[in-house]
Amino acid sequence: MKKKYMMQEATNNGFSLIADFDGNDESVFDIKLESKENIPVLPLRNMVLFPGVFLPINIGRPSTLKLVREAEKNNTNIAVVCQKDAQTENPGFEDLHTVGVIGRIVKVLEMPDHTTTAIIQGFKRIELKSITENHPFLRGEIELREEEKPEKNDKEFTALVDSCKDLTVRFIKTSEMINQETIFAIRNLNVPLFVIDFLATNLPLRKDEKIDLLQMDSLKDRGYRLLEILNREVQLAEIKASIQMRTREDIDQQQREYFLQQQIKTIQNELGGGSQEQEVEEMRLKSFKMKWGEEVQTVFDKELAKLERTHPQSPDYSVQLNYLQTMLNLPWNVYTTDNLNLKNAEKTLDKDHYGLEKVKERILEHLSVLKLKGDMKSPIICLYGPPGVGKTSLGRSIAAALKRKYVRMSLGGVHDEAEIRGHRKTYIGAMPGRIIKSMIKVGSSNPVFILDEIDKVSSDRQGDPSSALLEVLDPEQNTSFHDNFLDVDYDLSKVMFIATANNLNTIPAPLLDRMELIEVSGYITEEKVEIARKHLLPKALEANGLSKNDIKISKPTLEAIIESYTRESGVRELEKKINKILRKSARQLATDGYFRCPEIKPADLYDFLGAPEYSRDKYQGNEYAGVVTGLAWTAVGGEILFVETSLSKGKGGKLTLTGNLGDVMKESAMLALEYIKAHASQLSINEEVFDNWNIHVHVPEGAIPKDGPSAGITMATSLASALTQRKVKPNIAMTGEITLRGKVLPVGGIKEKILAAKRAGIKEIILCSDNKKHIDEIQDIYLKGLTFHYVNDIKEVFNLALTDEKVKDAIELNKLTL
Repeated sequence: MKKKYMMQEATNNGFSLIADFDGNDESVFDIKLESKENIPVLPLRNMVLFPGVFLPINIGRPSTLKLVREAEKNNTNIAVVCQKDAQTENPGFEDLHTVGVIGRIVKVLEMPDHTTTAIIQGFKRIELKSITENHPFLRGEIELREEEKPEKNDKEFTALVDSCKDLTVRFIKTSEMINQETIFAIRNLNVPLFVIDFLATNLPLRKDEKIDLLQMDSLKDRGYRLLEILNREVQLAEIKASIQMRTREDIDQQQREYFLQQQIKTIQNELGGGSQEQEVEEMRLKSFKMKWGEEVQTVFDKELAKLERTHPQSPDYSVQLNYLQTMLNLPWNVYTTDNLNLKNAEKTLDKDHYGLEKVKERILEHLSVLKLKGDMKSPIICLYGPPGVGKTSLGRSIAAALKRKYVRMSLGGVHDEAEIRGHRKTYIGAMPGRIIKSMIKVGSSNPVFILDEIDKVSSDRQGDPSSALLEVLDPEQNTSFHDNFLDVDYDLSKVMFIATANNLNTIPAPLLDRMELIEVSGYITEEKVEIARKHLLPKALEANGLSKNDIKISKPTLEAIIESYTRESGVRELEKKINKILRKSARQLATDGYFRCPEIKPADLYDFLGAPEYSRDKYQGNEYAGVVTGLAWTAVGGEILFVETSLSKGKGGKLTLTGNLGDVMKESAMLALEYIKAHASQLSINEEVFDNWNIHVHVPEGAIPKDGPSAGITMATSLASALTQRKVKPNIAMTGEITLRGKVLPVGGIKEKILAAKRAGIKEIILCSDNKKHIDEIQDIYLKGLTFHYVNDIKEVFNLALTDEKVKDAIELNKLTL
């Protein structure tokens, strides 16, 4: 038998080895073997060898290398089978396909890249019965399988072979993966019995299809099955070629991706299916499970039908698909069950937040009504107060108390109405508003919804978001909230909206009118100490890797931190200071292995926090005429305020005001002076004093702006004391607005002012009678040691605050004082 073989340049082109036979030599199929033999077994990965075909294999496994070298040396037969899974390194009998061929090693080649390649020729088909040995390589018992061959002059088989060759040539012409020179070799294959197996080995078919072909006992049946496969592959190849012809142009990366997608779509359409129909059907089935009304179902069905008519590559397709997915993802009439245990709710709120009694009371009231009625519209609550007092975190506690889901939306800096209402879906890239997106995110129709920083919403040419919020926050309207993208009404009436704000003045009046306002005032020192002890300190210890037994910070130390190192209404700065102390302590432990200061005392704060940053004003006595203590409210709590009046000789009686005073405060000083001028005789002041003495009113700490009417009676008392040279009663402070008639009017911030007076050592406080109701709301523990005087007229203030004793070295005022 004469034969020759040749390696092609590209070993991965599908026809890696071509065999050519002289004449009609078919002796290769007549090799004599025993019907049953125990021979070496060579497992291949993703390769199937057919009878009469040469096949090059790259050898990777050591056991395979031993088998090949021994088989070449002894010129022995081997069983060549294919693995079921190419990843299996040490296959057993159950890992191998049982059908294979008898093979023989033709040549072993050492390649330039230091790998070994063996050329194997297949002979007859065999059945692998069992594996008898595993070391040093596999050996197994085989049984020959009979081959049903066509007659020598079978014209049908000859035509079948020619058809297979023709289809293979067409396939190669449309394929870029196979060397076109192979066509010549295919056309010159002269052994009909060999052509079918040769093509089956070398065509890039699926492994399972090759195994099915090898299992067929009839060569003619194998040829017909191969013809079916070739017809399929040629059609697919021609479809690809057709797509390539239609899209033949110089394309960039983006166009290339589009071209590949078109190929996939075309192939799917030719095969009679696609993902669009499946996706539409899934959405239709999901819609049947939704708890929406009949009207919404009608809209959904209409929009789904529109999606079916839209081409997947159309820009409208993604918009329509996004719209339908938004409808399906919304929690229509999906509610969580409220926990109506009032004691448990109260316990949860008290655990998370210290104080804030009004807020907790309002939530418990809502729970009580809900428990009795079973269903009600949720309230719209607005918590307002200075930063850091726990307004936002209170919302999370309310959600925990009610056992509702929690969602937060920050409105700071929002200036586009579409952020609230969404865009109309006719626009490309349209999206629902943040209200609807938040409902999708939380997955419930009755969550606790925090609208954070509602006072910081702004408007511009793109609309006014605060006006869009009117519908959201109106219990009478939000039962049918209309989002531009969704375009169907959605019920928000079961949502508990809680808005937070620092300043009510920037919230539009219509929006403010729709909310129930609850003030969350700043914490007093005593409350801050408890908050730090119960909440901030345990949280900071955990965050810094310490336990509660490692470091102790006493109440006096916490109070010293609050008084000397923070100036705020909330507790954010206090939390930072506590963390700073614990970080330094953690560093000591990590460096030295022990704490130098396991118990932090007030005297140790200098080492941890440096010099005190703030100092509280203290009462300074009444040795000087014209110095009166007032009470002021600031964003960081109450403060005491000194008003000083001095006199100097000069014609014209000029009034000078200093101390960075605002317009309202300047007007209060002028009002006080005019009242004293009008009632000079009642205060035993000669009217000529006002023509011969200049009056200077100053409020210390000139770098800090000061304004407001609450210093009116303080300024009047200071002027009266300076002009009469009478002492002011010791340890007394006052606050209240004054009118030109001398009436005393009420002012705000009473709680903060009272606590500031107490810290400064004040014993008596003068207030307007109308402010008594505010005093009644303060707990008795904070009022202990204070005496309150309620007045209606400035004369009562003078009688209470001014003594008959004149200061030492009193000014004679040129003896013009009566």
